[in-house]
Amino acid sequence: MIGEDRIELNNRFIKVFQMLEDRGLIIKNDRKGKGIGDVAEKILSNKGYGHIIRAFLTENDKRVVSYSQARIFCREYGVNEDYLLDGTGTPFGFDLPKSNSDKGSFSGGNILFTTVEAFAGSTVGPDSFETEENSWFSLPGLPGNGLVAFQINGNSMEPVINDDDLVVCREVDRLDSVKDNDIYAVKSNSSLWVKHVQRIYHGPRITHLKMISANHLEHDPFVEEVNMHTRLYKVIRKISDL
Repeated sequence: MIGEDRIELNNRFIKVFQMLEDRGLIIKNDRKGKGIGDVAEKILSNKGYGHIIRAFLTENDKRVVSYSQARIFCREYGVNEDYLLDGTGTPFGFDLPKSNSDKGSFSGGNILFTTVEAFAGSTVGPDSFETEENSWFSLPGLPGNGLVAFQINGNSMEPVINDDDLVVCREVDRLDSVKDNDIYAVKSNSSLWVKHVQRIYHGPRITHLKMISANHLEHDPFVEEVNMHTRLYKVIRKISDL
């Protein structure tokens, strides 16, 4: 009999699989490296086991993903292992350390202030903040967890956002929820940009992001490929010196 923990694990697997599809990283009928057979090859070591992956994705099927298979899935697709295996944190990427309280009453605040280097790092996670000089603060109208703030370096977004301004961001779970020309922090391959963003499609999938500086006279637009390491954070507030 399948234990309740395995059923919950499989439910999280289904959720994350759907999110990877939304991001264009898995395309079930694709034959160019992103299909369900390719998923099977990565986590089951056999491309012909696509039917087993489909069984995992079917609710109430007796076949469910194992913990060892889930660990491989996390490594291959950049999924937060704590989330998939234990249901803690968020499914992808940059998972903020917990604030001083889990009950919404924050003695130090609910927004993590960190450095650009820590935020951009490819291995950012709760443990990586232990040696960083971070602090928590709060702002009116911005309750809850999952907020991160860092200082801007450079003039590429002037006059909208200036050098040394502080920006507060919230992670975007789905690429299709990105609003073209809004400002986002884009983290990819250990780099971090704050830009106006436009989505670029190839068929139904978002494959690239066009990054546009507000200071377009000094900084040309460029295009960044979307991959499993790409994370977007909506800039929702800025703080400037007087």
